[in-house]
Amino acid sequence: MGNTFFIVWRESVEGILVVGILYAWLKAQPEGARGMHYLWGGVVAGLALAGLLALAMMGVYSSLDGDAVDYFQLGMMLVAAALITQMVFWMRRHGRTLKKEMETGLQRATENANWMGVTVIAMLAVAREGAETVIFLYGTGMSQHGMDFVQFLAAGAAGFALALVTFWLLVRGGRTLSWKHFFVVSETLLLLLAAGLLVGGVEKMIGYDWVPALVDPVWDSSFLLDDNAAAGNLIAALTGYRAQPALTLLLVYGAYWALVLGWPRLQRRMS
Repeated sequence: MGNTFFIVWRESVEGILVVGILYAWLKAQPEGARGMHYLWGGVVAGLALAGLLALAMMGVYSSLDGDAVDYFQLGMMLVAAALITQMVFWMRRHGRTLKKEMETGLQRATENANWMGVTVIAMLAVAREGAETVIFLYGTGMSQHGMDFVQFLAAGAAGFALALVTFWLLVRGGRTLSWKHFFVVSETLLLLLAAGLLVGGVEKMIGYDWVPALVDPVWDSSFLLDDNAAAGNLIAALTGYRAQPALTLLLVYGAYWALVLGWPRLQRRMS
């Protein structure tokens, strides 16, 4: 359940950061005390929206049977991979201006005495992080078999606890743990996770005979790291590693990283 732990940790830190920005801004305003109730109301509403999304997805999943379940699992894995990648690109583009953009929205709301605007800003920010967490967890969960619900909850709780400690360390500052280092390391791990989900999805499509394997396997590295063993399975889930990969998987994996590494350069040329 290492991927569950990591996702909850990473998304929780980002969610706590968003709430912290809103809280610190209101705290510094003369009439900020009035807005605190609206802030926490927005946080609760955002969490409720994320919870509704989780319930809706569980309802859809429970209503399916036969091949439809497998197709739903495949779809969630691919959607999660795409959203994780998109989120990393979005944070790279907006991360430096996120604080300013949120404070600008709060300033407009308070100037117009529209305290419900504070609620909406908080709700949308928290709902976005919560929805991402739900989809990412669903996608990674679909890539695993025999999930233990108690272990799942324990991994999520541990990830959230570590997020609180991480945020406290980041706020304190320091050379060993800075926001820059945090985002660089966590974004790299997120992209590896997305690549792993993509590989898992393509592997399912090969199993359905939708995509040819081309050469299967290209090599066998089980003697070095078996992806059926505990350690190898964890690395496979987090990175897309396969001890006996088909050529199609290698081509998809290489194409994904070519896109990830080349997209920023392409954007700079286009702009």
